[in-house]
Amino acid sequence: MTLSAVATRYAKALADVVTQGAAATKAGLTPEAALVELGSFAAALSGSRELGQALISPAVPPSRKRAVAGRIAQILKLSPIIQNFLFVLIDHRRITQLPEILHSFELIVDERLGFARAEVSAPAPLTDTQSAAIRAQLEHLTGKRIRMRVAVDPSLIGGVMARIGSTVYDGSVRGQLQSLGQRLSTES
Repeated sequence: MTLSAVATRYAKALADVVTQGAAATKAGLTPEAALVELGSFAAALSGSRELGQALISPAVPPSRKRAVAGRIAQILKLSPIIQNFLFVLIDHRRITQLPEILHSFELIVDERLGFARAEVSAPAPLTDTQSAAIRAQLEHLTGKRIRMRVAVDPSLIGGVMARIGSTVYDGSVRGQLQSLGQRLSTES
């Protein structure tokens, strides 16, 4: 997913508030809680076509849009900071970019908190023990805390592959066989 400059700008502004802002500290809003709250509103928005149309329609006055968003925020028990952020998005007609803003916000918060994202592929679902061992190894390799997303890739024979940024760690059987084949061909 490519992120637009606009989405990144809004995400950075929210990240500034929840990671450094005194208001967030006073309100007890952690970056993780902000992610959850923003995600719950995004889910409600994507789950209701009517809600989405009401919040983007130029025929609906901004005050009515704020009232609708405020009511949903109340039902979802969103913090005042997240509610105000949603109002800003509505006022600037950026509510349609909420999924992109949320994704960018998640990346920015992870970076500021010292996390790296790892996309791990395995031939079958991993057990908790396997996930913990892979996470520990990746943390050792990168020197950062790791947030993993695991995907099942049945084309792998065994082992795992992990991608962190542009770096790929290939611990798959297929990768090891290819490496062995290359070494053997160069030794001949």
